[in-house]
Amino acid sequence: MLLQWTVMACLNRLGFLKTFQGLKHAHGFISNGQSLAFGVSCFALTPCFTFLKGVFHKAAKTNLTLNYRCFCTMTADRPCWNCGSSTELFFCSSCKVIQPPHNNINYFQLLNCEEKFSLDTQNLQKRYVELQRYLHPDNFGQKSLKEQEYSETQSGLVNKAYRTLQKPLSRAIYMLELRGVLLEEGTDACADPAILLEVMEVNENLAETQNQDEVDAIGQSVRDKLKDLAEQMTSSLNKGDLLTAKALLVQMKYLSNIEEKVKKRITESW
Repeated sequence: MLLQWTVMACLNRLGFLKTFQGLKHAHGFISNGQSLAFGVSCFALTPCFTFLKGVFHKAAKTNLTLNYRCFCTMTADRPCWNCGSSTELFFCSSCKVIQPPHNNINYFQLLNCEEKFSLDTQNLQKRYVELQRYLHPDNFGQKSLKEQEYSETQSGLVNKAYRTLQKPLSRAIYMLELRGVLLEEGTDACADPAILLEVMEVNENLAETQNQDEVDAIGQSVRDKLKDLAEQMTSSLNKGDLLTAKALLVQMKYLSNIEEKVKKRITESW
C-alpha cells in the first residue's frame, strides 16, 4: 500500500502523462534524489526506482511517438535515408529521423489544410506553431549534420508556406500558380481602366489628407472592398473560373498596396 501511494504521489507531482517535459524532468528527480512526494526523498524510494524508470521510459517513448505522429498524416512514397523504412511527410515512421523535403508536396499539403481560398487562419497558425515545435533547428543542435541540414530546410519551407497562405493576396497568387495562371509583371496594361482610375483617386486622397479620421475611413473602405473581393475570389475558384479569378487578383493587388500605405500612415502617427 505504501509503495502504491508513493508511486501515485510521484506521478501526480510530475504531472505524469500530461507533458513530455514532465517526463524528462522525472529522470532528473530520480537521479538527484529530490523529493517527489511530500516529505519523501527519492533515496527512500529504492524499491520504486526500477518500476518508475520503466514506466517513465515507456510513457516517454509512447508520448513522443504520438507527438510525432500527430502531424505526420501524409505518407511520403520514398524510403527513409537512415533506416530504409517507409516515411511520413517530415519524419520516418520507424526510426523517427527527420526527412528531407518532399518535392511533390504543395503548401496546403505541407500545412495539412484544405486547398481552398477561404482558410481558417487560426487553425493555419496553430498548425504552423505545432510543426515548428518539432522542425526548428534549435532541436537538432546535437544531431548529425544531415539532420541539421534537413531541419533547416524543412523549417524554412514551413515558414515560407505559412507566410504565403496566411494573407489573402499571396494565397490567391499561389492558388492560381498551382493552376498554371501567373500574374505577370506590369498588370496595369490589362487592368480594367475604371479600376485603375478608382485606385488612383484613392491613392491621391490618401497622399493629400493629413486628417487621421480620413485615413482611417480610407482604410476601412479598402478593407471592405478586399473582403468583398475575397468572397468573389472564393466563388470564382470554386467554379474553376480562372479568368475571373485573375481579374479579381489584380484588384486585390492594388487595394492591398493601399492597405499597406494606410497601415504605414497609422504607424507614423503614433
